[in-house]
Amino acid sequence: MGAEKNPRRVADNEAMAIARMLRTSPQKLNVVAGLIRGKKVDKALADLTFSKRRIAGDVKKCLQSAIANAENNHGLDVDSLVVAEAWVGKNLVMKRGRPRARGRFGKIMKPFSEITIKVRQVGESA
Repeated sequence: MGAEKNPRRVADNEAMAIARMLRTSPQKLNVVAGLIRGKKVDKALADLTFSKRRIAGDVKKCLQSAIANAENNHGLDVDSLVVAEAWVGKNLVMKRGRPRARGRFGKIMKPFSEITIKVRQVGESA
């Protein structure tokens, strides 16, 4: 006689993972997210592995987490997963600065962002 189970936030053939506090701007992170949108997960992992972008490693870790969530928590087949959605959001911005000429102050913004990756099972058993 416990509390009722929370309803799922995604469909029965989907799983997702969120990576927060990534030390890059959302604009740069969205370029990497665009690399994997709509691709099969094995191709997306390969693209992230060989990407020259620094943040691609963190995006790869988030994608691997979404794949593990699909397999372990929702019983989906890993071989038939595709990256259904990958969206980027803003997080906090650290404000820093340095002195400039004539007594002025140069603002340095250090943005953080977050990425949400949703994988979906497609194919024969969907």
